[in-house]
Amino acid sequence: MPDETHPHIGARMREVRKRRGLTQRGLAEASGVSLSLIRKLEQGERNDTRLETARQLAVALGVPTSRLVAAHPEQGADPATAERWESVRQALRSPEPTGPDEPPTVEGVRRAVDASVPLFASDRFAELAVILPGLLRDADVLAGISPEGRYVRGRLLHLTGWLLTQTRQFEDAATTLTRARDDAHDRLDAAAMVSTECWLLLRRGRIADARGLAIRWADEVEPRMSRATPEELVAWGWLLLRASAASIRDNRPDESENALRLATSAAVAIGRERTPGGDFLRTFGPVTVAFKRAETAMIADRPDNVLKLAAAVSPKGLRPSSNNLNRHRLDVANAHVRQRQYAEAVDVLNVIRGVAPQWLTHQRYARDIVERVITGRRTLTGPMRELADAVGLRV
Repeated sequence: MPDETHPHIGARMREVRKRRGLTQRGLAEASGVSLSLIRKLEQGERNDTRLETARQLAVALGVPTSRLVAAHPEQGADPATAERWESVRQALRSPEPTGPDEPPTVEGVRRAVDASVPLFASDRFAELAVILPGLLRDADVLAGISPEGRYVRGRLLHLTGWLLTQTRQFEDAATTLTRARDDAHDRLDAAAMVSTECWLLLRRGRIADARGLAIRWADEVEPRMSRATPEELVAWGWLLLRASAASIRDNRPDESENALRLATSAAVAIGRERTPGGDFLRTFGPVTVAFKRAETAMIADRPDNVLKLAAAVSPKGLRPSSNNLNRHRLDVANAHVRQRQYAEAVDVLNVIRGVAPQWLTHQRYARDIVERVITGRRTLTGPMRELADAVGLRV
């Protein structure tokens, strides 16, 4: 864990660098991070940097990334986003009576939640912002009446917590996902919610916490392979993928690879992509693992490997969502940029923009990729300018 007596990355980095006998210039050469930035960090002129940069420094220093940074969150929601979702947050914090209409029923709310799932899966945020407040209030009424009502609310809270994470409303997402886990139907249901919690922790920069939570729950739900059900393999596989993602970000490549290897064994045992209960958040199988292996390669700064892996995987039959194919496409776009293949990167980003425009707007990763395209090109094409507008960049 980071030494909390040193409040920022520069002080922690300087301490480790000196113990390693490295000069600032030596660290710059070993890490690929500019000498200027290293000096600014150590002198306190800058108190933080991107997680990607922190990991480069950690690799060069031979320490976990979490040794340098206690937390490195993505930027939170902008004021316009916060205002757009205020009624949803209000429904979560202070549920109100549903009014003079007929009281909700478990079956009625269950059907309404089922009908909303395609909106979540398609990232149709504008429509969800309208329907969620009433649906959340109805679910709260049911949760106080029967166990079945609690389970329905738990599923809705899980979806809502995932959505709040997507839109970078992290504090409310954390509260919502904790409530969802309290309403879980069983251990596998809770494991799916924990998987989303791990992803939230990663987005908040709490990589050590994400790694610990994923490993603990993966150990808890690990099935006997000889008699494991697809549902058990899906729950275990996703937790292993979260553990791998946290480990590679924490500069623990061997742990990351081991978790990926185990996730691969779960995917092979399943044989194909599975979606337990029709819940797109739980879709898991060989294609999902291939996407996550490419993500790991991108974090490890292997863009050539990302493109090879992407060319080898066939997502045929897999419904694109921000939980799988669209997120993978961002890694592919980033790999093209790192290879100075800017036109190819723009083509991939435009595919995402065509199928998930509302989701793309909230992706800091996408904005970073577009920014690199703009920096790398002397002249910008019309599609490049449109992409910049779509991710909130001014050019």
